[in-house]
Amino acid sequence: MMPSPTTDPAADFVAATPAPAWARTLRRFNDWWLVDIGGGPRVLKFAWIINAQKAGTFFFLGALMAFYAGRTPAATSTAAWIYLALHGSYGLVWLIKDLAFPDPNWQKRVTWGAAATGAFGLAMYWSFGWLLISGTAQPRYPLPDGAWYCLCISLCLLGSVIMIAADAQKYYTLRLRRGLITDGLHRYVRHPNYLGEMMLYAGFALLVGHWLPWLWLAYVWSTLFATNMAMKEASLSRYPGWAAYRRRSWWLIPGLI
Repeated sequence: MMPSPTTDPAADFVAATPAPAWARTLRRFNDWWLVDIGGGPRVLKFAWIINAQKAGTFFFLGALMAFYAGRTPAATSTAAWIYLALHGSYGLVWLIKDLAFPDPNWQKRVTWGAAATGAFGLAMYWSFGWLLISGTAQPRYPLPDGAWYCLCISLCLLGSVIMIAADAQKYYTLRLRRGLITDGLHRYVRHPNYLGEMMLYAGFALLVGHWLPWLWLAYVWSTLFATNMAMKEASLSRYPGWAAYRRRSWWLIPGLI
């Protein structure tokens, strides 16, 4: 990430700030269940597990629609087709992104136990589509269906672009130099990649119209996303320009948080 403009970078330097205790505790827990649970050799890259789930999403949702087609009209409803297009295509978009600029955080190797728990966590995202397609969720949207579909599609598209653009900016900038990134999508938001991903999954949850997706997303956002953002800020605090950048930027949403 590139240093912010300053006449005297050293004057803005602050010593690295330790991450909050809650973030350090959750990081240890997350590393345990996502990397080391069960012990033994680390044989699989976590990226392989993620990519397998992403690659299978379109086919899994399509198979659900075929299975439930004769059982409930929800399986072939407009909402189900839109959900298939959004979530299924997002999985394929993720694979393209990973091919172009893979996230180094997902390249770590994990134990078989961690691979199983990680696969379960990723399968929870598939449950969103099952709720809608099986008819278990019977959404009653607060707006006319067409307007609600427009909202959900817009959130997913904008979220995907923000997430991918932020990841690309970070990946290619850091290949040239280490440090702060304070321009582009990072000018006013310090974690635009997380913002984008939260937007697109919120679009999925709004389309499903059930409490379970929100419960799972609240867990992931509060334990994994918040921890990663807090740990990242602690790491970035050692760079000149951090204090000024932090004062003029926001975690996720300018003017709000």
